[in-house]
Amino acid sequence: MRARDVPVTVLPSVSAKLSYLAPMDETPFTYSYGPPEGKPRTNAVYEERTVSIESMRPVAGRLSLDEAGFRLERQKSAVADFYDPDELKRVYYPETEALVKALTGAARVLVFDHTVRRRSWDTQERAPSERRLPVMRVHNDYTEASGPQRVRDLMGAEADRLLRNRYAFLNVWRPIRGPLLDQPLALCDAASAAASDFVRSEQRYEGRTGEIYVMRWNPRHRWLYAPAMQEDETLVFKCFDSARDTARFTAHTAFDDPTTPADAPPRESIEMRTIAFFA
Repeated sequence: MRARDVPVTVLPSVSAKLSYLAPMDETPFTYSYGPPEGKPRTNAVYEERTVSIESMRPVAGRLSLDEAGFRLERQKSAVADFYDPDELKRVYYPETEALVKALTGAARVLVFDHTVRRRSWDTQERAPSERRLPVMRVHNDYTEASGPQRVRDLMGAEADRLLRNRYAFLNVWRPIRGPLLDQPLALCDAASAAASDFVRSEQRYEGRTGEIYVMRWNPRHRWLYAPAMQEDETLVFKCFDSARDTARFTAHTAFDDPTTPADAPPRESIEMRTIAFFA
């Protein structure tokens, strides 16, 4: 059965379980490789909380990057194969940069990375380290410290000059096949999240340690998603903004939608990572 042949049920909201960081005294960490002897891969413990996740479609026109931290946008792409990295760099990188520039008014936008995620991989398609799955825990990709550090890592000699002005990291997420019914992406309205909800978590790589935010549960959180997204729809959301008078961090997670048909095709999606630099 093709994805667009699957019957679609769209409700005003769904009730679903999200994985939040459980209370803990130490700093959470996760190794991205086989951990040193005697160390666990992660010390983080997550707890499931049942939350209401609203359809953003009725309010999509009122959502803004500077208030909610995200937007739903239509963007037709000329890409024929989202699994072809050369075509992505030739076609989709410039398309994404143009979209983010138009939405933000930034003077310059750089796509610096992308990730394809699928819930089900053919074991012959990719090496195990390249089979990226949907992330099923509430998180944000950058912290107060790792945002500027990423600019330094990526921009070399330009970094000091660029860091003097406003800059923001934005992700552009879209289904590769639609309608996407399996493990959609939920986003937390930035206006409903307190700074104390975000917990710094170490991402330990060989040779360096990065940081992301994981999130504590707060009953004030307002969650939204875009049901049955099609291939020409994107979710654009901020993961870091150096400006302090705007939405700065957008917690997000994949989730199991209870309305997903049993025979829905497994999720396939691509996320682009960008930096917007403002004059």
